[in-house]
Amino acid sequence: MANSIIIGYGNPDRQDDGLAWHVLVALAERLGRPLPAGPEEGFLPEDHDPDLWFVLQLTPEMADDLAHYARLCFVDAHTGDIPEEILLRPVEDSPASSALTHHFTPAASLAVLRSLYRSDPEAVLLSLRGHAFGFSRELSAEAARLVQPAVDAILDWLEGQP
Repeated sequence: MANSIIIGYGNPDRQDDGLAWHVLVALAERLGRPLPAGPEEGFLPEDHDPDLWFVLQLTPEMADDLAHYARLCFVDAHTGDIPEEILLRPVEDSPASSALTHHFTPAASLAVLRSLYRSDPEAVLLSLRGHAFGFSRELSAEAARLVQPAVDAILDWLEGQP
């Protein structure tokens, strides 16, 4: 079983909704990994520890791949429903309200893993405050300031620090 995977999701063409993409690029840089040319090339699991994976949205089908990991870190932007600019919190499994929902959550992903694969990984969500969601690949200045602290939070989590 592979140890850890960092799963970033969001739309990199919608400014801060693509925060996870920018965090994965900065994390890959810090880890000395090759950088993809852009979101179209993406990050896919490649048997590294940690593996990096970027998707537009989470889907139930991802569970087949995620079942191979002991630790999962989901990275996503939030729109202000969380007071903190950066929040790393544990994910508890919770079934999706609908199997056909457009918004599949980390909690629903964990529920699928536990139900279908009897997999019980440690899972956390790193939620970052987005400020602008226009049609652009550029982050807002406020969101761009969160990228390096987010990378630091992931590296601390990987090392077992809170």
